[in-house]
Amino acid sequence: MNNIILITIDTLRKDILGLYNPSSNLSPFIDSLKDNCSIFTNAYATGPYTQTSFQGILTSSYYLEYGKEKSLNKDKVLISEVLKNNNIYTAGFHSNAYLSYFFGYNKGWDIFYDSMKDSVTDMYPFIRGYAINKKVAEFLSAFSFSKPLFLWVHYMDVHEPYIAEDKYLNKIDTGINLSKEEMFSLFKNTLLPRDISDTGKVSILKKLYMAKVAETDDYIKELFGILSSHNLIDNSTIIITSDHGDEFGEHSGLSHDGKMYNELLNIPLFIYDKTYKQTKIDTPVSLIDISPTICALFDTEPSQAFKGKSLFSSVSPHTLYGEAIGKIGHKEKDSDMPVYYLLEDNLKLIYKEEDSIWQAYDIKNDPTEKINIISKVNKELKDKLINFINRKR
Repeated sequence: MNNIILITIDTLRKDILGLYNPSSNLSPFIDSLKDNCSIFTNAYATGPYTQTSFQGILTSSYYLEYGKEKSLNKDKVLISEVLKNNNIYTAGFHSNAYLSYFFGYNKGWDIFYDSMKDSVTDMYPFIRGYAINKKVAEFLSAFSFSKPLFLWVHYMDVHEPYIAEDKYLNKIDTGINLSKEEMFSLFKNTLLPRDISDTGKVSILKKLYMAKVAETDDYIKELFGILSSHNLIDNSTIIITSDHGDEFGEHSGLSHDGKMYNELLNIPLFIYDKTYKQTKIDTPVSLIDISPTICALFDTEPSQAFKGKSLFSSVSPHTLYGEAIGKIGHKEKDSDMPVYYLLEDNLKLIYKEEDSIWQAYDIKNDPTEKINIISKVNKELKDKLINFINRKR
């Protein structure tokens, strides 16, 4: 039985990787893996920000199944719980506060590092990738390898505030000469208030973001070196994905708010294994399928609570769903109401409970989702999304 390694990169857009966008050269190491990957070209998050998406990834469930809840509902089952019950060693390393023990994500792990006891700064409000890698290296040096291993590593470095190192920023634009304080000021005075009025500042923010992607590519390269030093590359299947993307004015905003557009939902997903030959899978799939896929790769039964299925169980198209609170900004207000999406046959259907607003987009012919074709959508498809919304909580 091989080991399974799940690598998640917070806020990583699909179109930023050369694996999906040949004109991009920001991720040379990640792109170098492509010859041994199953590449999913139409993978979708179950929501546009961490709390919505990671419930899909780690519990194969949707965010609002039990209404608005701050912590994981007791009926939701983490993939770590399933695997540990099947005598598989589970280890998780991350620095996202929303995935910490405080919100219930520490269940079922033999080793769980969430950085909540470590000090951070306003400029770097999370533990950075090199420190995460050091933790993983220390763990693997002490690990006995007497059991199969499930290792989850999550990087926060692409996430705002985008405080870029010069060596990475110079790869993007040598003409940008900003101090770290000036970068942080852009975060506070432009990104946080979602101010897209100055297109020059929005452009700089995206370039800072791109520099952080280049930095994270180096962390992935370093992690693969660590894994290789413990002979894990030859004996592991490695799943790499993102929880959501980031917006740079595509739909009149910045960051990743409660919106259901593809710059936030259509994420990278690929599975690396030295025994694989490059395969591209165009069938739309969901991050809700990640945990069942891990179970299948370990040849263990998934939890009955899981809503997804193995990514390799069928190549037939199926309907994808997602839900979130339609918040704008970091803080959710009591008045914020849910927003939902359905994806079927290249048609994206969006419903916002606030004002009962419906939208529909042909994402094949209108990939930027600018032309609302809701008047052409039949009642049956609307009913399908309504049934999802009204399912038993």
